[in-house]
Amino acid sequence: METKKHCFDFRQYRTQQELPEQERLLIGKAAEACGSAYAPYSGFRVGAAALLDDGEILCASNQESEVFPSGMCAERSLLYYVQANRPGRTIRTMAIASAPSPRECTPCGACRQVIADAEKRQQAPIRIVMSGAGRAIVVEEAKLLLPFTFELE
Repeated sequence: METKKHCFDFRQYRTQQELPEQERLLIGKAAEACGSAYAPYSGFRVGAAALLDDGEILCASNQESEVFPSGMCAERSLLYYVQANRPGRTIRTMAIASAPSPRECTPCGACRQVIADAEKRQQAPIRIVMSGAGRAIVVEEAKLLLPFTFELE
């Protein structure tokens, strides 16, 4: 048996004003996307915004269904949209916001796997900005959020 340790660095911002302007803009777009969320069951609206390699910003929100768990998180809605409508494009940064926002909004396990899949497919890291309560947490690549990803290969 061998004991190993997994550690990673992240940045925690006490205020979003400490973030670079481009990331504050992305958080704002993610927060706006919360307005298009359909969350009558949980009441938890989530928005996500992605900055692509050419500077384009795309947004999505969570969508719930009466046939739970058939709803879709904002992060996966966004990633699938990018893949279907901007194939070959690289996502540089993704911001996540929620309403209400009692703390920084972090992706669920399924979203973490799909973000890691997107990183693998595009062969480039996706910087993740998780915002809420006026604060933010930033990781330089999404695979840090899920160190033991599922892989078929």
